Amino acid sequence: MMSRVLIVCGLCVLAAGITAVADDAATKAGGNPTAKPDMHAAHMEQCAKACGQCALVCDMCAAHCAKMVAEGKKDHLTTLKTCQDCASVCAAAACVTARSGPFSEDICKACAEVCKKCGAECDKHASDPMMKRCADECKACEKACRDMLGAMGHAH
Repeated sequence: MMSRVLIVCGLCVLAAGITAVADDAATKAGGNPTAKPDMHAAHMEQCAKACGQCALVCDMCAAHCAKMVAEGKKDHLTTLKTCQDCASVCAAAACVTARSGPFSEDICKACAEVCKKCGAECDKHASDPMMKRCADECKACEKACRDMLGAMGHAH
């Protein structure tokens, strides 16, 4: 799972780099670049990083939960599923925001809500260090998404 997230995030970084080069070339040629103003770009980058980190930790936590379920702790089945879904949404949000995609705001609204729910589920097992770490990452990602949305002028 973790290698999948790393590959996806690597591809997103590559796509963001290509987009940045294209935007820079368009600006120099007098075109209309798709990049956001510098203030927005900083929020987008911070959001992309938080989403990527959350995806990584959620995948790690899902693997941890799978181990717990295999050991007979069936109460971790819910967190296993929420962490898997959260990792997928966060990975998508990291990719879209890294390239300042036109759906950045949409994916970050969804990501913030998913992280809120996943963090709450993992908080139910906060005595477990991995679960606590996942809950904390989800909260940080939710905040980064909401901060980005606020900077873009959208209510969160």
